[in-house]
Amino acid sequence: MAAGGVGGYFGALLARAGNEVAFVARGRHLAALRERGLTVKSAAGEIRIERPVASDDPRTLGPCDVVLFAVKLWDTESAAEAARPLLGDDAVLIPFQNGVESIERIGAVVGARHVMGGAAYIAAQIAEPGVVAQTGPMARLRFGAVLPGQRSAAASFLDACKGAGINAERVDDIRRVLWEKFVFLSAMSGVTAATRQPIGPIRSDPELRATLETAMREALAVGRARGVDLGERFVAEQLAFADGLPAEMKSSMLNDLEAGNRLEAPWLSGAVARMAHEAGVAAPVSATLYAVVKPFCDGRR
Repeated sequence: MAAGGVGGYFGALLARAGNEVAFVARGRHLAALRERGLTVKSAAGEIRIERPVASDDPRTLGPCDVVLFAVKLWDTESAAEAARPLLGDDAVLIPFQNGVESIERIGAVVGARHVMGGAAYIAAQIAEPGVVAQTGPMARLRFGAVLPGQRSAAASFLDACKGAGINAERVDDIRRVLWEKFVFLSAMSGVTAATRQPIGPIRSDPELRATLETAMREALAVGRARGVDLGERFVAEQLAFADGLPAEMKSSMLNDLEAGNRLEAPWLSGAVARMAHEAGVAAPVSATLYAVVKPFCDGRR
């Protein structure tokens, strides 16, 4: 839930391995899944799921063991409410979303005992209805229990991922993992969207590289103020990681901006600015990156 870049890609791998997988989708994408199946295109080859179970109504799908929750951040509460019929007593929902606030936001709707934590690392999007396209070789899931009672479900899901050939890791401190991703992504999404450029031109231009670094340091300071200290070397390590990415790689927020879709900026650079203000920490670069794209946050409409 839903069957976009994250849900479509990893759901297809799980389905190909023989797991019972249902895809929650809507509109033209749902119609294509029902008529032509799901196709995933990547550098490693093509995956075809000929007759996927797909619906726009979770109530028709029955209880599930695990819900891979990968909707855009603006749909979090409404999608969490829609997901309630999927959650039996022992079921878990794993949010593979951007940002660092999903566990609490979803838990307030479905109950904290059902919500684990997760982070997805992949550049993929719906290329056309029924087709998910991956950019670059990166495809990884990291997840972990938030409460002791979720550990068995986390172990079972890891087994399913390994059996499907997914690069997956069960971690003990999932909140730290979420902040590790957030520090990099809030900065990268903000700079790529503000400049309308992929990572290549940004990392090679001294001023833009400095902007990316400063935005990361602001998010790092906010995390430290909220009790998550990633260490002084973290930003340098993330810059080195950025240097190894394909030059043409764009953030999902830039893809959304170019397509005229809504933006997740309020929960990324906007969240850094908001949480910095709450903590009494300065974050002028993040606030500016958010302000630059704010007029586009509701999409072309």
